[in-house]
Amino acid sequence: MNYRHIYHAGNFADVLKHAVLTRLIRYMQKKDGGFRVLDTHAGIGLYDLSSEEAQKTGEWLDGIGKLMEADLGPQVSELLEPYLSAIRELNPEGGIRFYPGSPKLARMLFRPQDRLSAMELHPEDYVRLHRLFEGDHHARITELDGWLALGAHLPPKEKRGIVLVDPPFEEEDEYQRLAEGLEKAYRRFPGGTYCLWYPLKKGAPIKEFHETLQALDIPKMLCAELAVRSDRGITGLTGSGLVIVNPPFTLKDELHQLLPALKDHLAQDRFASHRAFWLRGENKAVKDD
Repeated sequence: MNYRHIYHAGNFADVLKHAVLTRLIRYMQKKDGGFRVLDTHAGIGLYDLSSEEAQKTGEWLDGIGKLMEADLGPQVSELLEPYLSAIRELNPEGGIRFYPGSPKLARMLFRPQDRLSAMELHPEDYVRLHRLFEGDHHARITELDGWLALGAHLPPKEKRGIVLVDPPFEEEDEYQRLAEGLEKAYRRFPGGTYCLWYPLKKGAPIKEFHETLQALDIPKMLCAELAVRSDRGITGLTGSGLVIVNPPFTLKDELHQLLPALKDHLAQDRFASHRAFWLRGENKAVKDD
């Protein structure tokens, strides 16, 4: 309940998460039928990077601030265009003042038949999120512990959907809770595409987390990680990862394009790295750079 994403909005972890979320949405939209995005830890939806909180950390400067100015090349630019266009739309006068959280970004990319369910437990953040989407019949905003949504709100009535789970990781057992949440949700909605975010930092139980996921009865899980700096002498966030369950068949190749570019432009020291690999399913992996 203490976590406030405004301090971290637009940072390198958001860039990875939102770049991949955009690709998942665009893949879903290859079919005419509507789908639902379920965002379990939605935040306030839209962030003012000129606010005192965002300026205090300035994390966005090393994230979306760098990416918007980068020479990405034609292939990466095409993959990131829906994401970056949404940010430009929010900032018509140029620069980057407003940054979309996951629910706002998803909603900006929707067609008329697509829908959003967003959960937020923090009372003040819920009020702001609800106000942002007030009157929007494509969005359902609920004041709820996002972990409960993995049971109560699945499967969606559309029978197609993306489930984004981006917890604050304030508790030591969040990695285990993430795995347990996925297992519960998958039993209810095995055809869904799941995108699970997790932090990379010194001492984090990443190996154990991956092994726990590999032990689940889920056929296809793709993992993408981006570290922007070494964890030597640093206790905070050095990178982040995503586990994508039932990924689009195109995603592995897209990550092969995206991850090296994100590493090159967002690196904070020479130890920056990336990797993409199958936890379950296909055996071919994108190699570390």
